[in-house]
Amino acid sequence: MTGIDDRLLPDLPVKSKVSRFRPVAYIVPPLIAILFQVYVPRFVDFLSYLELPLLVTVYFALMRRQPVAGAVIGSAIGLVQDSLSQHPLGLFGIVKTLVGYFAASISQRFDVENVALRFILSFFFFLFNQFFAWVLERGLLGQAVELQVPQTIIFGFLNAVVAVPLFMVLDRLKTEEM
Repeated sequence: MTGIDDRLLPDLPVKSKVSRFRPVAYIVPPLIAILFQVYVPRFVDFLSYLELPLLVTVYFALMRRQPVAGAVIGSAIGLVQDSLSQHPLGLFGIVKTLVGYFAASISQRFDVENVALRFILSFFFFLFNQFFAWVLERGLLGQAVELQVPQTIIFGFLNAVVAVPLFMVLDRLKTEEM
């Protein structure tokens, strides 16, 4: 293996790196992220591109490394976000459930402590989130919304830039590793 492969796929089994958090860590950061998403763009319009609930969902799903736990985390964050937003109930819940599940599934194969991989995954899951939200709005709700690809790519990059330091802050909430 090359040096990059060794850092992405270490010899240690990935199951031994499941991160543990205190129960309050699963409540406070997602709640802060959702409240930020709902209220801050009303006052500071240029921060409306930030998808902090998505980034928190991706982080906890990556760190837990269990697809079912990732789906539960994603659905909980998505449904709370739905209840506080103007979107139909269930839209964010469905999309964030998918994001949580797939993020946790990917984390079983790669060392997600790598900063570059965290950046790439944050970018990818932002695009994934936006695409599936668009599909649900068009397919299930029958709304004629456009998928603005260039803007989505730029916002995905900006969210990935924010995700790297956010993930470092959230890393401090870990209690131990098994």
